[in-house]
Amino acid sequence: MLRSMYSGIAGMRGFQTQLDIVGNNIANVNTVGFKKGRVTFQDMMSQTVAGASAPTGIRGGVNAQQVGLGSQIGSIDNIHTQGNRQTTNRALDLALEGDGMFVFATGIALDANAVDIADVNLQYSRAGNLYLDDFGYIVNPNGQYLLGVNGLTAEVEGQEPDNITVGAEQATRIRIPESASSFSIQGDGTVIYIDANNQTQEAGQIMLANFSNPGGLEKVGSNMYRSSVNDGMVGTNGIPQLIAPETQGVAQIVSGALEMSNVDLAEEFTDMIVGQRGFQANTRIITTSDEILQELVNLKR
Repeated sequence: MLRSMYSGIAGMRGFQTQLDIVGNNIANVNTVGFKKGRVTFQDMMSQTVAGASAPTGIRGGVNAQQVGLGSQIGSIDNIHTQGNRQTTNRALDLALEGDGMFVFATGIALDANAVDIADVNLQYSRAGNLYLDDFGYIVNPNGQYLLGVNGLTAEVEGQEPDNITVGAEQATRIRIPESASSFSIQGDGTVIYIDANNQTQEAGQIMLANFSNPGGLEKVGSNMYRSSVNDGMVGTNGIPQLIAPETQGVAQIVSGALEMSNVDLAEEFTDMIVGQRGFQANTRIITTSDEILQELVNLKR
């Protein structure tokens, strides 16, 4: 059989994957905190028809003769560039300007006290659309608790404030009491509220996790990421070091705004056209190869 037919099949498979990535990007063009994907290609192994030969005293060198056998997926990347900021003027809408991610946790009981972080499910996100639950804790749309440190959380139903051991630090959920008349979140993550006596109180400080290779994080859906062995987490033994905003090179928190998707529609439509034409061109290779085979079969006639 003709090599070109199999090369065409490999090309069609690769461009189909590219169109899948482009379609997902376009579908999430308005998703808060979404980071676009990108696919790259690389050539497959080549069949050596004739090897190279070195020059001699009477003849020059000859290059190798190789026939390529198509293309394959080289990588599928998550591009963690800064997304555009959309102003909402809602106090619990937070955008990150710079590196870092919010840290969210599940698996914390309301009566927990000094829970080891190894027993807690941690996930990370750039999506800062946050809410208050029935007890006043700051959570994301999935009900996962936003983590901070040094929280002055009031007792819930007579129980002591809960902490999570993170190395030498104490991470905590952040709770705004029901008696608070108003609250605000500063650029360094500090959550401030006005109590019933019209006094300013601190509910805690939102902390961030940072990764030297955020492209190594794994998407788990719902705008969330989980750690992998190749994300370059700043921390030890898979436990993140919680970093205060505006320190150690991590992001500033902007309250009243959201970081939107970093998808560029013009770029995606261009990639879609290129992918479509590449797919069509590879189908033409298969069609042409089939016509050549048909001519060979008809030689007997």
